[in-house]
Amino acid sequence: MKSFKIAYQLYSARDDAAKDLAGVLRTLRTQGYEGVEFAGFYGHSAEEVKNLLDEYGLKAVSSHVPLDALREDIFGVISYHQKIGCPLIAIPYLAEEDRPGHRAFAELIPFIYRIGRLCREAGIQLLYHNHDFEFEPFNGGYALDFLYQAVPADLLKTEVDTCWVKYAGVDPAEYLLQYKGRAPVVHVKDFVGFKGEASPYHLIGMAENPNASIAQFSYRPLGQGVQDLPSVIRAAGEAGAEWLIVEQDESKDRPPLEASKMSVDYLRSIL
Repeated sequence: MKSFKIAYQLYSARDDAAKDLAGVLRTLRTQGYEGVEFAGFYGHSAEEVKNLLDEYGLKAVSSHVPLDALREDIFGVISYHQKIGCPLIAIPYLAEEDRPGHRAFAELIPFIYRIGRLCREAGIQLLYHNHDFEFEPFNGGYALDFLYQAVPADLLKTEVDTCWVKYAGVDPAEYLLQYKGRAPVVHVKDFVGFKGEASPYHLIGMAENPNASIAQFSYRPLGQGVQDLPSVIRAAGEAGAEWLIVEQDESKDRPPLEASKMSVDYLRSIL
């Protein structure tokens, strides 16, 4: 199997990182992670973040930056990521009004094109991180494919979140193979449950079915859920991914940094 580097999406331990980013980074390095993906910087300057990464020998692999932040200050965002040595910026989520089928989506395509070009000129690659709603029918296919067809590959690459792909009822390994050469990083994430039981969006206050029991859907450390992770990882290798990014949006049964060790240990056992 192809050799991968393993990173951790810091959103998974966001409460701990907000209190003690240095401590979280130290722990992740001792667990065997080689990089991190940011989802905010908890009030730290670029210089502070860069110093912490250097101190603990971690790479800033990528960073989730909300659309609003890109709209408000794209040059500030680019400058910050250049200073910390982060080569990838991902659009993490689309609000309802920005999604395919809504009026704002027509404006989103040229905006992504512009942001992707500005990032490329600065030596940064723009990514799009999917959820499940992008797999709703749109123009005869999936909305996610429409987006990738509308924006050139050199301006927008994929960050396939394999949990959401499977949750949407699509085989994540097969889907990854559709984007060979366009998938520098892949989110590996495990869960139990399936679409229709309960909404996983309660974390951001967007539960699709407020009457459903949250307990019916649950994120799990890698190897503890329904994902066929060996097939996903093989496909990630064929697609050209260099980094696997571990993410667990919520850890209900154990501390996040205990779950993070379980996940990286599982990955090491099958790589």
